[in-house]
Amino acid sequence: MEAVIDPGEVQFSAIRAQGPGGQNVNKVSCAVHARFDITASSLPEHVKARLLEMRDSRITREGVVVLKAQASRSLEQNKEDALQRLQALVDQAAIVELVRRPTRPTRGSQRRRLDGKTRSGLVKALRGKVTE
Repeated sequence: MEAVIDPGEVQFSAIRAQGPGGQNVNKVSCAVHARFDITASSLPEHVKARLLEMRDSRITREGVVVLKAQASRSLEQNKEDALQRLQALVDQAAIVELVRRPTRPTRGSQRRRLDGKTRSGLVKALRGKVTE
């Protein structure tokens, strides 16, 4: 099952962008703060748990993801960018790593390892002084 973010669960607030941009930066609020409450969302429980366990500075102690998007001069493009970044974060949390079950080495691999050790031991034994 794929964990998809519902855009209705994300709260957007327009803020003024930082950095260079001349008068446009001072007059227009085109940057976006996107806030997404993990616990109140419609995501599956295992994805919520993995998101809350993540060590990410964008996730607050209350379980709210806060993203700031200000790459574009368009408010809509910044909203879209914030949604894509939020979806990437959720996709990363939705991946369940497989548990590695340790296996024993096969008899053939053990034999090959020991044969190699014996061969190198013989080569080293032949390196000594030659006596007649």
